[in-house]
Amino acid sequence: MTIPLSAKTLTASAAALLLATGFTVGGTVPGTSTAHAAEVDDPISSSASDAQIEMDFLGSHETGQFDESAAEITAVHGDTVFTVNAQAATVDVIDASDPTNPQKASEITGTGVANSISIREDGLGVIALEDEDKTQPGTVMFFDANDPEADILGEVPVGSLPDMVTVTPDGSHALVANEGEPADDFSTDPQGSVSVIDLPAEVAAPSDSDVHSADFHEFEDGGAKTLPEDVRIFGPTPEEDLPISRNLEPEYITVVGDKAYATLQEANAIAVVDIASASVEEILPLGLKDHGQAGNGLDASDRDPEDAPTVNITEYEGLKGAYMPDTISTFTSGGTDYLVTANEGDSREWGDFVDAARVKDLGEDGLAPVCDTSPLADRLGDADLGRLNIITDLGLNDAGDCYEELVAFGARSFSVWTTDGKLVADSGDEFEKLTAEAVPEFFNSNHSESNLEGRSDDKGPEPEALTIGQVGETTYGFVGFERIGGIAAFDLSDPSAPKFATYFNNRDFSVSVEDEIEDASDPAALLSSAGDLGPEGITFLGSDESPTGEAALVVGNEVSGTTSLYSVADLANGGDDGDDENAGSDQDAGTDQDAGADDNAGADDNAGTDQDAGTDDNAGADDNATEDAQVDAAGSESDSESGANDSARADAGSEADSRADGAVADGAESDSEAGSSADGSEASNDADGDGGPLPRTGADLGQYLILGGIAVGLIAIGTAAYFFARRRS
Repeated sequence: MTIPLSAKTLTASAAALLLATGFTVGGTVPGTSTAHAAEVDDPISSSASDAQIEMDFLGSHETGQFDESAAEITAVHGDTVFTVNAQAATVDVIDASDPTNPQKASEITGTGVANSISIREDGLGVIALEDEDKTQPGTVMFFDANDPEADILGEVPVGSLPDMVTVTPDGSHALVANEGEPADDFSTDPQGSVSVIDLPAEVAAPSDSDVHSADFHEFEDGGAKTLPEDVRIFGPTPEEDLPISRNLEPEYITVVGDKAYATLQEANAIAVVDIASASVEEILPLGLKDHGQAGNGLDASDRDPEDAPTVNITEYEGLKGAYMPDTISTFTSGGTDYLVTANEGDSREWGDFVDAARVKDLGEDGLAPVCDTSPLADRLGDADLGRLNIITDLGLNDAGDCYEELVAFGARSFSVWTTDGKLVADSGDEFEKLTAEAVPEFFNSNHSESNLEGRSDDKGPEPEALTIGQVGETTYGFVGFERIGGIAAFDLSDPSAPKFATYFNNRDFSVSVEDEIEDASDPAALLSSAGDLGPEGITFLGSDESPTGEAALVVGNEVSGTTSLYSVADLANGGDDGDDENAGSDQDAGTDQDAGADDNAGADDNAGTDQDAGTDDNAGADDNATEDAQVDAAGSESDSESGANDSARADAGSEADSRADGAVADGAESDSEAGSSADGSEASNDADGDGGPLPRTGADLGQYLILGGIAVGLIAIGTAAYFFARRRS
């Protein structure tokens, strides 16, 4: 039996043919939106000679929002990625079943500011929402991640500014770090706390009575517990009561057995919480890192002398660093549990109170000078330490009239600790060394613009994002660098000597977005061409969780507004060699990270100071870009070239929904994602050249003309058949 072709059938066939050749019908394919490819032509990749893993780009969901914290914290359930948008109080729900072309499916909306998300194995989702007035109590909202519409199940109240939420491994509790930051003018300072929420066994919301608060009241003067001397308590006290409880600000939580460990970033300490009783058992001071010790150097200046090396990683006797960790995670080795911290550092700048100053400004504006007897007394010029931001309440002599040592923000490293707070290993100066080798022309660049040494005087690469995952038989820590970008992986087989494996950075430094976006004819295309900027959160996916069947990472990038998936190939097990576009390795979305250097174990044993969880830019630290006329970013050439503008290929399945998918920052939401659509396929820059699509040539045009002619012919035939059928009827 012969079925005659209808005009509709022929037109549909012609449309399919046009789509296959790269043309669109009616401008847009139903169910999709145009997008740029967030993969750059030449991602930066650098590995140890014996590395057993390799990272590569899989795909990205783009919001088109620049520097709005539109993609920060991620969680994964099945093939769905959930990424929070801070200021819009939304969570973008992204279908990652095709990891080379993740597509936004829907969003979850709350009120206030969305800061963090976690999902239990059975699909009970938890979102931390701060109040529009951050000093007021926040809420935790529950949803069903199994439901395509992600229905809201309910919410419960928690403490002030819930900054991070996690579900315990056994699924019985949700834990919330209530940071309790002061008001912007420091008129009030709420208490910090950790909320312990009893979760129901089913996918349902708990009740208000299931929420318990672990506070710091017992550490106040006269309380039952003693606060260790080296826990940093500082700054104004607008309220007269509970000065310690108001000063301690939980930032991030990990769980070991029946205990939770919460970083107190500003205090340079970790709080140990007993989950069953919802009480803080003890506070562990982390001490100071000695930047005078071999292997613990840093590049402290963005103003190197003329003709001097731009990379100047040096030890300074008398200079210390407060670890001030943000993200914390855990792993087990040889039956022993370890904590891992990303030592970011942060200053407090609230109202008139600022706890940071450049070294060259000491001795002025009411600040004490450096002591004449200090070993740093003759190293205070811009070429040495003059530009470095230091903590003003630490390092003073007993009389308080001069600084006998100086303490910098953060440690530019990751550290491995015992669960009682003893340092096991620190990566020392390895972060700066490996990025200097991988990206010499943009060493210590900022994230919003491409420059050389823009952050040398203020926390360097700024390690923040951290997760831990197992690839094959080996446990790795993955550390994200907030400023220069990229993820570094370290082998944690020997906890006392973490070993660098590989570094991957999907960034094109030839694109300096902050400098170019105002004049760009297509801002979304410009942003896309820069790649991933400002990794904030990482989720590790094991081979049994990943849509590719191999380990993968899901990375939320706050500055570029991208949620990107990276493969993590297991080279020890015959992993991806670049020939299979999906198989490249994949990686898990973890919450924990480790970065380490083998030879820095025990690098730091001083009992120490602590630090603030404040904003990134310590006392004018971010004004380096304007102050540093000598930072020659503009003329520098990058290792990686933008690939977005070359991806003229329109992939009908590519999505560019530009909802901001961020967390914990002020990101507005936008639906405008412009530009040519990305093909979402795996990176076209595999080392052996086999993994990506071939470049277009003149022959392609001829093929398109032939195929286009065929398509036009088919349309003509279909039209004729249509009229012929009408005449016969």
